Amino acid sequence: MINLSAKPFCLNERGIAWVNGMLSSLSIEEKVGQIFNLVFSGNDDSALASMMKRIPCGGITFRANKGEVIRRQVDFANSIAKIPLLISANLESGGSGIASDGTDYASQIEVAATDEPGYAYILGDICGKEGRAVGCNYAFAPVVDILFNWRNPIVNTRSYSDDPQKVFLFAKEYMNGIKKHKVAVSLKHFPGDGVDERDQHLVSSVNSLSPEDWDKTFGYVYKNLIDAGADTVMVGHIMLPEYSKRLNPDLKDEDILPASLSKEIVTGLLRDRLGFNGAVITDSASMTGLGCAMKRKDIPAACVNAGCDMFLFGRNAEEDYSNLLDAVQRGVVSVHRIDEAVTRILALKASLQLNEVVPDEYPLDYVGCPRHVEKSMDCAQKAITLVKNKENILPVSVDKYKNVLLIVLGDEPSFRGGTRIKDYLKDKLEKEGFMVTLFNPEKSMDLISDKVADLQKKYDLILYAANVAYGGNDTCNRLKWIPSACGESPQLVNDIPTIFASFLSPFCLADVPMVKTYINCYNDSRVVVDAFVDKLVGRTPFVGKNPVDPFCGIWGTDL
Repeated sequence: MINLSAKPFCLNERGIAWVNGMLSSLSIEEKVGQIFNLVFSGNDDSALASMMKRIPCGGITFRANKGEVIRRQVDFANSIAKIPLLISANLESGGSGIASDGTDYASQIEVAATDEPGYAYILGDICGKEGRAVGCNYAFAPVVDILFNWRNPIVNTRSYSDDPQKVFLFAKEYMNGIKKHKVAVSLKHFPGDGVDERDQHLVSSVNSLSPEDWDKTFGYVYKNLIDAGADTVMVGHIMLPEYSKRLNPDLKDEDILPASLSKEIVTGLLRDRLGFNGAVITDSASMTGLGCAMKRKDIPAACVNAGCDMFLFGRNAEEDYSNLLDAVQRGVVSVHRIDEAVTRILALKASLQLNEVVPDEYPLDYVGCPRHVEKSMDCAQKAITLVKNKENILPVSVDKYKNVLLIVLGDEPSFRGGTRIKDYLKDKLEKEGFMVTLFNPEKSMDLISDKVADLQKKYDLILYAANVAYGGNDTCNRLKWIPSACGESPQLVNDIPTIFASFLSPFCLADVPMVKTYINCYNDSRVVVDAFVDKLVGRTPFVGKNPVDPFCGIWGTDL
């Protein structure tokens, strides 16, 4: 039974009547369509209309584009939809998750490094304002994965912490900030990423915790956020074998499925044990972690039968829609189960007042506005963390460290405007009065073969800036060195003062334990680079707190 008047829907009689009336008006094709959340990119309205005609979808995720473009597309899509659409985006770090000109406020781990949950509330508030300004009403956030394994390639800066209580407190504040703008949240990635060191984009990953340990960690986070009114939960392609066998002792190891396909985990654990009444959505159905589990034609039906209400994206959405419709017509999925899923989707829409005409109070001017940028600077100043300071190099003065060798590692062009960190940071340092030499990979042998005395005459300071991106589809994002002898690795730490700053992963000390001065910045935005330079030269103090163990549990990294 679905209690539409209870959390998270909290519908009144009018809302419940709309849900029931709309459900009864839909054909089976339209009901199955509501289960699909499609993805769209580009500017072609005719392509958007064609996609919606083939699949009468319940929601659309628009890939990041200019705010004004997204707003126009959302209005167009809703004008041709029979039922108002859920418009979703990965609003994890700011309005930039849907509007390319939106504010990149802060990564989740950056927010947590402030040690003040109020900054998570501001993150949610900015995501809500900028999301609503372009028509978004559904955030695929917050990420509530717990970063137990520093080698995990997908969670990294997207997690708040390795401490379950901290994850809960910060995620709850994010929820409070965004939900006041009538933007739904989606807790992800149930039953919990951050234990495995693999990526569910590429493989069905494993949360290996025992039921008792899961209850004390991930279970604690999910239960408390569900009780706080979380709208939806996103289920990952993550296996939870020990809990699966606890709930179904007859399961053999070879029969254990990723959560998105597992009735034990979605219905048995999430619905029955945790008492979740809201809508459940799968993580992207184009991921190998889902696709490798069984024949493709069976996957949409298996997800719905497991207890998932909405199917995200798809390898080929039209084929997936056709396969689910066929499964319903053959009785593999009951009409009752379809009605149950669609009821929750409609109830979610009613809880967001999508069934009502409400005044638009969110102008496009909110997107990337100066006030939000100011708030992101405040967060950066509070977050940047001095992890190791064994040589008292800081603050760095021009008088003592005039000549700087800047070695940039990684540096994917992740800035919204396409600027790379090496150019921006070099320019910032030169404006401070430093003479900056940008390391030339073609001359990497100089660091290995030149006389140390000659290098000491050339450089007063070596500054490493690591900008190695973490995310899906890359299972080993670690520091990479030029493959010539020892490359540009920090072998001169005892001869030339050396500082290492990581602008993304907080775990680089695993690979550079010899560095005596180490700084975590948690984000590679221009605002963070500005704040970093302020702290480097001593204009502002380091006040950030480690939200995870930056020493990676490895002996010697803290020496």
